[in-house]
Amino acid sequence: MAADWLGSLVSINCGPTLGVYQGEVSSVDQSSQTISLRQPFHNGVKCPVPEVTFSAIDIKDLKILDISNGNVRISSTESTKVSSMPVAVPKGDPRSVEKVSSPQHCSKSYGDRHLDIPGQPKGFRRRHNSWSSSSRGANQVTPKKNGVKNGQKHRDDECFGDGVDDGLDTDFDFEGNLALFDKAAVFSEIDISERRNGARSRGTPQEQTPSRYRHDENILEAKPIVYRQITVPQPGPKEYCTDSGLVVPSISYELHKRLLSVAERHGLSLERRLEMTGVCASQMALTLLGGPNRFTPKNLHQRPTVALLCGPHVQGAQGISCGRHLANHEVEVILFLPNFVKMLDAVTSELTLFSKTGGKQMSNIKDLPDTPVDLIINCLDCHENTFLMDQPWYRAAADWANQNRAPVLSLDPPVSGQGQAVEAKWSLSLCLPLPLAEGAGRVYLCDIGVPRQVFQEVGIKYHSPFGCKFVIPLHSA
Repeated sequence: MAADWLGSLVSINCGPTLGVYQGEVSSVDQSSQTISLRQPFHNGVKCPVPEVTFSAIDIKDLKILDISNGNVRISSTESTKVSSMPVAVPKGDPRSVEKVSSPQHCSKSYGDRHLDIPGQPKGFRRRHNSWSSSSRGANQVTPKKNGVKNGQKHRDDECFGDGVDDGLDTDFDFEGNLALFDKAAVFSEIDISERRNGARSRGTPQEQTPSRYRHDENILEAKPIVYRQITVPQPGPKEYCTDSGLVVPSISYELHKRLLSVAERHGLSLERRLEMTGVCASQMALTLLGGPNRFTPKNLHQRPTVALLCGPHVQGAQGISCGRHLANHEVEVILFLPNFVKMLDAVTSELTLFSKTGGKQMSNIKDLPDTPVDLIINCLDCHENTFLMDQPWYRAAADWANQNRAPVLSLDPPVSGQGQAVEAKWSLSLCLPLPLAEGAGRVYLCDIGVPRQVFQEVGIKYHSPFGCKFVIPLHSA
């Protein structure tokens, strides 16, 4: 009877041209040989119309998906008419309907049965229709998702029922296969192969990584490095070393004075010495002030300020020469020099040049700035005239430097026995260092151009420790 079909879910195959339709049977007309589906889906996509009617001549195959009544009439795929033979089916057991209506499909899943569409290749796998899970009957059980329970794997046969994954049930034994891999033997074979081919070995895990070299470093074998390349006839109480490990001994003030005297006799005049000392000291000061990060066109409005404290002696002339070079590099220089009736010619000539730079010169301590400056260069001390430390201007200048809280660079400081009123953060020595006091701070050494034979003439075996620089740091050995 036609009423037995109403409400059942069916799948109608109309061939490759019209495709496959699924839906709920709304009416069956035996006289006109038509069947109508409510809320139909065409090839898995919901149709825009609420109902579709099919003629028996267009139906190639009809499959029952869900039954709402106990009796069902089975369609014939060989004719164009619907059979009227009633079939008794237990209500609520759609699987038995599948066995009776289409026994040839009993061993296939729902997804596999939909692959038997004419015109489609066998390897084609179809997606689940969106209505298939939401429109199941009340008594139909929803398949569980894939998961592991009690050590066993369960698969969703509706989605993975094509039988191609049967060989994937056995897990891959990673530990067992890793145990078969002999790493030491493989590395040994690679090493032997590379050595035979002349290639450099990458090394086994037991070997240490070879040393890495710079692009400009000599890797050829050379003579052993001699770190003590400077020897003096009478070594001082202190020794220093450079960043590369070269030993630089200190010398006494008497040997230092004799070395400069011999150099001046050979043409290295005091004026040349002052110029070299000023250049080296200004280069060091510019680096301490910030170097290229500070001296850029964008920072012209923030010019650094340097205070020069100089005495009326050669050390003071060296400081004035340094101030002239700093002023030429856009540094605001404030020069303090006490008034004397008569000064050294070197100091007078350096003052004349400094006056052309636009730097400030003052002789009264009260005229020095009250706010901290960027750097203080101390040239108050003299190697010979220690009585200057008792002068009022010297004590006033030293007190101002200690209260200003700016870092201090001491230029050509005296030996440790004389004492220093101003504690320095850095000290710059000439040629070879003197044994300086602990208050001299970190010691630097500058090259003022004394030739090697001049060192030899005073009994010093000398090899330049400066390398490519004119100012180098020294460390206590």
